[in-house]
Amino acid sequence: MKPRLLVFVIFLSLVASGRAESESLPDRTLRQLVERQKELLADAAKNHANFDQDNFKLQLQQVSQGYEGLLRDNPDYAPGYAAYGYLLGKVGMRKESIAMLLKANQLDPDQALVKNQIGNFLAEEGKPLEALPYFLAAIKLEPKEPLYHYQLGMLLHEARDDFIRSGEWTADAVDHASHEAFGHAAELAPNRLEFTYRQAESFYDLPVPDWDAALKAWGALEEKAATDVERQTMRLHAANILIKQGKLEHAKLLLATVVEPSLAPQKQKLVAQLAAKPEKQAALPP
Repeated sequence: MKPRLLVFVIFLSLVASGRAESESLPDRTLRQLVERQKELLADAAKNHANFDQDNFKLQLQQVSQGYEGLLRDNPDYAPGYAAYGYLLGKVGMRKESIAMLLKANQLDPDQALVKNQIGNFLAEEGKPLEALPYFLAAIKLEPKEPLYHYQLGMLLHEARDDFIRSGEWTADAVDHASHEAFGHAAELAPNRLEFTYRQAESFYDLPVPDWDAALKAWGALEEKAATDVERQTMRLHAANILIKQGKLEHAKLLLATVVEPSLAPQKQKLVAQLAAKPEKQAALPP
């Protein structure tokens, strides 16, 4: 599941999981709306041949009207603004979505998911420096949620030049902070491949990488890989690191085990690097 979709699913699950016996009327109405929109969006995601687009729009409009009625009757109900904001964002109404999320954040500044989503919006609008405090606030509120650390790492990595140009960050500081964020995500969710893979990749971004630690990370990923293509992809990364360390014979042996045709171009690049190395470096260290 893509990280941004995961944010939305987490929020809807939290809202819909409230205990019925302790629900207020607004809570019950919100839960029903959330459950309905989950059904609609899940059905739309299937993209099946018999999907009725007009009926989907009609039912989505009914859910939207339900939210508007809920908020009209409960103008200070932060969870309602948050849920409606997520829905509007999912259907492409970005300006309306962020207005709802900002209102939710104003009414209740302790909703980590709301802060995270505001950060996403600002990042997508090309405002990474403004997005950063929202991601950091989400992490402060829920430090054990790996997704927030992952998204912080992605923000710092993708907007690296913006942070450096601001004068508030050095290149080394951005790279280390990004690597650290990916590391936290991987530590908190070691079974999430997208987190652990990105953490292993982030060693390449460091000015002085710990290549032994990087090898360990790629080895762990290979052990958890589900397919031969995945396992051999991890070996390509390990071979690349071995070449950087000057362990050329080890790299050759590892590359010989990469036989998937789809990985041939990547393998050939590493083989070419090996061929360009002076022969005297090919011997194994004592």
